[in-house]
Amino acid sequence: MAEDQVAKLQEQVEALTKRVNKVQDEAEVRKLHHKYGYYLDKCLYKQVVDLFADHPDTIVEFLGGRYRGKPGVRRLYIERFQRNFVAGRNGPVHGFLLDHAMMQDIIDVSPSGEHAWGRWRALMSAGVHGSVADTHPRGRNAAGEPRQWWEGGVYENEYIKEGGVWKIWKYRYFAFWHGEHQSGWAATKPNYVPFAETVYPDDPLGPDELVEQKLLWPDTRCVPFHYPHPVTGEEVEKDDLRAPAFGKDVGTAEPALSLEDGR
Repeated sequence: MAEDQVAKLQEQVEALTKRVNKVQDEAEVRKLHHKYGYYLDKCLYKQVVDLFADHPDTIVEFLGGRYRGKPGVRRLYIERFQRNFVAGRNGPVHGFLLDHAMMQDIIDVSPSGEHAWGRWRALMSAGVHGSVADTHPRGRNAAGEPRQWWEGGVYENEYIKEGGVWKIWKYRYFAFWHGEHQSGWAATKPNYVPFAETVYPDDPLGPDELVEQKLLWPDTRCVPFHYPHPVTGEEVEKDDLRAPAFGKDVGTAEPALSLEDGR
Protein backbone atom coordinates (compact mmCIF):
# COMPACT_ATOMS: atom_id res chain seq x y z
CA MET A 1 0.00 0.00 0.00
CA ALA A 2 1.32 3.43 -0.93
CA GLU A 3 2.45 5.80 1.81
CA ASP A 4 -0.19 8.38 0.90
CA GLN A 5 -2.91 5.74 1.24
CA VAL A 6 -1.60 4.71 4.65
CA ALA A 7 -1.55 8.34 5.77
CA LYS A 8 -5.12 8.81 4.55
CA LEU A 9 -6.28 5.71 6.42
CA GLN A 10 -4.58 6.96 9.57
CA GLU A 11 -6.40 10.29 9.26
CA GLN A 12 -9.71 8.49 8.79
CA VAL A 13 -9.09 6.29 11.83
CA GLU A 14 -8.20 9.33 13.94
CA ALA A 15 -11.33 11.18 12.78
CA LEU A 16 -13.56 8.17 13.46
CA THR A 17 -11.96 7.68 16.88
CA LYS A 18 -12.77 11.29 17.80
CA ARG A 19 -16.38 10.85 16.66
CA VAL A 20 -16.78 7.61 18.60
CA ASN A 21 -15.26 9.18 21.71
CA LYS A 22 -17.66 12.12 21.43
CA VAL A 23 -20.68 9.83 21.15
CA GLN A 24 -19.43 7.78 24.09
CA ASP A 25 -18.90 10.91 26.19
CA GLU A 26 -22.42 12.11 25.38
CA ALA A 27 -23.80 8.73 26.43
CA GLU A 28 -21.83 8.79 29.70
CA VAL A 29 -23.07 12.30 30.56
CA ARG A 30 -26.64 11.23 29.79
CA LYS A 31 -26.30 8.19 32.02
CA LEU A 32 -24.76 10.32 34.78
CA HIS A 33 -27.69 12.70 34.85
CA HIS A 34 -30.28 9.93 34.62
CA LYS A 35 -28.58 8.11 37.50
CA TYR A 36 -28.73 11.35 39.47
CA GLY A 37 -32.49 11.37 38.91
CA TYR A 38 -32.94 7.78 40.07
CA TYR A 39 -30.93 8.38 43.25
CA LEU A 40 -32.81 11.62 43.91
CA ASP A 41 -36.21 9.92 43.55
CA LYS A 42 -35.40 7.55 46.41
CA CYS A 43 -33.66 10.11 48.63
CA LEU A 44 -30.29 8.40 48.26
CA TYR A 45 -28.53 11.64 49.02
CA LYS A 46 -25.11 10.17 49.81
CA GLN A 47 -25.04 8.68 46.33
CA VAL A 48 -26.22 11.99 44.87
CA VAL A 49 -23.38 13.94 46.51
CA ASP A 50 -20.81 11.46 45.21
CA LEU A 51 -21.87 12.32 41.63
CA PHE A 52 -20.50 15.86 42.01
CA ALA A 53 -16.99 16.94 41.11
CA ASP A 54 -14.42 17.65 43.83
CA HIS A 55 -13.38 20.77 41.89
CA PRO A 56 -13.38 23.98 44.01
CA ASP A 57 -15.69 25.70 41.50
CA THR A 58 -18.41 23.06 41.78
CA ILE A 59 -21.79 24.73 42.36
CA VAL A 60 -25.47 24.00 42.84
CA GLU A 61 -27.81 26.86 41.98
CA PHE A 62 -31.24 26.24 43.46
CA LEU A 63 -34.17 28.47 44.51
CA GLY A 64 -32.34 31.74 44.94
CA GLY A 65 -29.17 30.30 46.44
CA ARG A 66 -25.79 29.11 45.24
CA TYR A 67 -24.05 26.30 47.12
CA ARG A 68 -20.31 26.19 46.45
CA GLY A 69 -17.90 23.28 46.51
CA LYS A 70 -18.47 19.79 47.82
CA PRO A 71 -19.24 21.13 51.33
CA GLY A 72 -22.06 23.24 49.90
CA VAL A 73 -23.41 20.28 47.95
CA ARG A 74 -23.44 18.15 51.12
CA ARG A 75 -25.15 20.91 53.06
CA LEU A 76 -28.01 21.05 50.56
CA TYR A 77 -28.58 17.36 49.94
CA ILE A 78 -27.58 15.69 53.20
CA GLU A 79 -28.05 18.32 55.87
CA ARG A 80 -31.17 19.95 54.37
CA PHE A 81 -32.99 17.52 52.09
CA GLN A 82 -32.09 14.35 53.99
CA ARG A 83 -33.07 15.87 57.32
CA ASN A 84 -36.33 17.43 56.12
CA PHE A 85 -37.64 14.77 53.75
CA VAL A 86 -36.53 11.47 55.28
CA ALA A 87 -35.67 12.30 58.92
CA GLY A 88 -31.93 11.99 58.37
CA ARG A 89 -31.77 8.52 56.83
CA ASN A 90 -30.23 7.73 53.45
CA GLY A 91 -33.08 6.28 51.42
CA PRO A 92 -36.87 6.50 51.07
CA VAL A 93 -39.48 6.64 53.82
CA HIS A 94 -42.86 4.97 53.57
CA GLY A 95 -45.55 7.03 51.86
CA PHE A 96 -43.40 9.95 50.63
CA LEU A 97 -43.28 10.38 46.85
CA LEU A 98 -40.61 12.03 44.71
CA ASP A 99 -40.63 11.15 41.03
CA HIS A 100 -38.42 13.10 38.63
CA ALA A 101 -38.76 12.32 34.94
CA MET A 102 -35.56 13.53 33.22
CA MET A 103 -36.05 14.11 29.50
CA GLN A 104 -35.51 16.15 26.32
CA ASP A 105 -31.75 16.25 26.83
CA ILE A 106 -29.37 18.32 24.71
CA ILE A 107 -25.74 17.37 25.41
CA ASP A 108 -22.63 19.00 23.96
CA VAL A 109 -19.07 17.88 24.64
CA SER A 110 -15.99 20.08 24.25
CA PRO A 111 -13.33 19.12 21.66
CA SER A 112 -11.03 18.16 24.54
CA GLY A 113 -13.55 15.60 25.79
CA GLU A 114 -13.11 16.92 29.34
CA HIS A 115 -16.05 19.35 29.63
CA ALA A 116 -19.71 19.01 28.67
CA TRP A 117 -22.94 20.96 28.82
CA GLY A 118 -26.42 19.52 29.22
CA ARG A 119 -29.93 20.94 29.09
CA TRP A 120 -32.71 18.78 30.50
CA ARG A 121 -36.38 19.05 31.30
CA ALA A 122 -37.68 17.68 34.60
CA LEU A 123 -41.29 16.87 35.42
CA MET A 124 -41.80 15.96 39.06
CA SER A 125 -44.73 14.38 40.86
CA ALA A 126 -44.43 14.63 44.63
CA GLY A 127 -46.38 14.38 47.85
CA VAL A 128 -47.56 11.91 50.44
CA HIS A 129 -50.03 9.07 50.77
CA GLY A 130 -53.02 9.94 52.93
CA SER A 131 -52.00 7.35 55.50
CA VAL A 132 -48.88 9.36 56.45
CA ALA A 133 -50.31 12.87 56.06
CA ASP A 134 -50.31 13.39 59.83
CA THR A 135 -46.84 11.99 60.48
CA HIS A 136 -44.71 13.41 57.66
CA PRO A 137 -43.67 17.09 58.05
CA ARG A 138 -44.79 17.83 54.48
CA GLY A 139 -47.96 15.84 54.90
CA ARG A 140 -50.66 18.47 54.48
CA ASN A 141 -51.15 21.63 52.40
CA ALA A 142 -52.55 24.95 53.59
CA ALA A 143 -56.10 23.60 53.20
CA GLY A 144 -55.32 20.64 55.43
CA GLU A 145 -55.44 18.13 52.58
CA PRO A 146 -52.74 15.49 51.98
CA ARG A 147 -50.03 17.32 50.06
CA GLN A 148 -49.68 16.43 46.37
CA TRP A 149 -47.91 18.68 43.90
CA TRP A 150 -46.33 18.88 40.48
CA GLU A 151 -43.19 20.71 39.46
CA GLY A 152 -41.68 21.52 36.10
CA GLY A 153 -38.14 22.74 35.64
CA VAL A 154 -35.11 23.01 33.38
CA TYR A 155 -31.50 22.12 34.10
CA GLU A 156 -28.62 23.91 32.40
CA ASN A 157 -25.68 21.98 33.78
CA GLU A 158 -21.99 21.57 33.13
CA TYR A 159 -19.99 18.39 33.63
CA ILE A 160 -16.27 17.64 33.82
CA LYS A 161 -14.08 14.57 33.86
CA GLU A 162 -12.13 13.88 37.03
CA GLY A 163 -9.76 10.94 36.82
CA GLY A 164 -11.41 9.91 33.57
CA VAL A 165 -14.89 9.84 35.15
CA TRP A 166 -17.70 12.24 34.24
CA LYS A 167 -19.10 14.19 37.22
CA ILE A 168 -21.58 17.02 37.76
CA TRP A 169 -19.70 20.31 37.98
CA LYS A 170 -22.06 23.28 37.65
CA TYR A 171 -25.64 22.41 38.45
CA ARG A 172 -28.29 25.01 37.69
CA TYR A 173 -31.91 24.05 38.23
CA PHE A 174 -34.72 26.45 37.40
CA ALA A 175 -38.01 25.20 38.88
CA PHE A 176 -40.32 27.37 36.82
CA TRP A 177 -43.79 26.06 37.64
CA HIS A 178 -45.63 24.33 40.46
CA GLY A 179 -49.20 23.22 40.90
CA GLU A 180 -51.17 21.54 43.66
CA HIS A 181 -52.79 18.34 42.47
CA GLN A 182 -56.19 19.43 43.78
CA SER A 183 -56.23 22.95 42.31
CA GLY A 184 -53.73 22.88 39.43
CA TRP A 185 -51.19 25.49 38.37
CA ALA A 186 -53.80 28.21 37.74
CA ALA A 187 -54.20 28.63 41.50
CA THR A 188 -50.54 28.45 42.53
CA LYS A 189 -49.74 31.13 45.09
CA PRO A 190 -46.73 33.45 44.60
CA ASN A 191 -43.50 32.26 46.20
CA TYR A 192 -44.91 28.73 46.36
CA VAL A 193 -41.48 27.46 47.35
CA PRO A 194 -39.73 30.14 49.45
CA PHE A 195 -36.45 31.44 48.11
CA ALA A 196 -33.32 31.42 50.23
CA GLU A 197 -32.98 34.60 52.30
CA THR A 198 -30.03 33.90 54.63
CA VAL A 199 -26.61 32.52 53.81
CA TYR A 200 -24.44 30.00 55.59
CA PRO A 201 -23.38 30.02 58.43
CA ASP A 202 -26.11 32.36 59.70
CA ASP A 203 -28.47 29.76 58.31
CA PRO A 204 -26.75 26.40 59.02
CA LEU A 205 -28.57 24.87 56.03
CA GLY A 206 -28.40 27.92 53.78
CA PRO A 207 -26.50 28.59 50.56
CA ASP A 208 -23.07 30.15 50.40
CA GLU A 209 -24.49 33.15 48.55
CA LEU A 210 -27.83 34.51 47.41
CA VAL A 211 -28.66 34.74 43.73
CA GLU A 212 -30.54 37.80 42.52
CA GLN A 213 -32.26 36.02 39.65
CA LYS A 214 -35.32 34.10 40.81
CA LEU A 215 -37.81 32.20 38.69
CA LEU A 216 -41.16 30.81 39.82
CA TRP A 217 -44.53 30.53 38.11
CA PRO A 218 -46.25 32.61 36.79
CA ASP A 219 -42.89 34.08 35.72
CA THR A 220 -42.29 32.55 32.28
CA ARG A 221 -38.87 33.89 31.34
CA CYS A 222 -36.82 31.52 29.22
CA VAL A 223 -33.81 29.79 30.75
CA PRO A 224 -30.82 30.69 28.51
CA PHE A 225 -29.48 28.05 26.16
CA HIS A 226 -25.88 26.86 26.38
CA TYR A 227 -25.90 26.26 22.61
CA PRO A 228 -26.46 28.46 19.54
CA HIS A 229 -29.24 27.95 17.02
CA PRO A 230 -28.40 24.76 15.08
CA VAL A 231 -29.14 26.33 11.67
CA THR A 232 -28.25 30.02 11.97
CA GLY A 233 -25.52 29.67 14.59
CA GLU A 234 -26.96 32.69 16.41
CA GLU A 235 -27.66 33.16 20.11
CA VAL A 236 -31.16 34.08 21.29
CA GLU A 237 -31.36 37.81 22.00
CA LYS A 238 -31.55 38.63 25.71
CA ASP A 239 -34.79 40.59 25.29
CA ASP A 240 -36.36 37.53 23.66
CA LEU A 241 -35.67 35.57 26.84
CA ARG A 242 -37.73 38.01 28.92
CA ALA A 243 -41.48 37.74 29.54
CA PRO A 244 -43.50 40.98 29.58
CA ALA A 245 -47.22 41.03 30.27
CA PHE A 246 -49.37 40.41 27.21
CA GLY A 247 -49.17 43.43 24.88
CA LYS A 248 -46.64 45.28 27.05
CA ASP A 249 -43.18 46.50 26.04
CA VAL A 250 -40.33 44.13 26.85
CA GLY A 251 -38.65 46.94 28.79
CA THR A 252 -41.29 46.53 31.50
CA ALA A 253 -40.32 42.88 32.12
CA GLU A 254 -37.85 41.34 34.53
CA PRO A 255 -34.27 41.13 33.18
CA ALA A 256 -33.17 38.08 31.24
CA LEU A 257 -31.86 35.15 33.25
CA SER A 258 -28.18 34.25 33.13
CA LEU A 259 -26.06 31.12 33.37
CA GLU A 260 -23.13 33.01 34.90
CA ASP A 261 -22.09 31.81 38.34
CA GLY A 262 -20.19 34.85 39.59
CA ARG A 263 -16.70 33.49 38.79
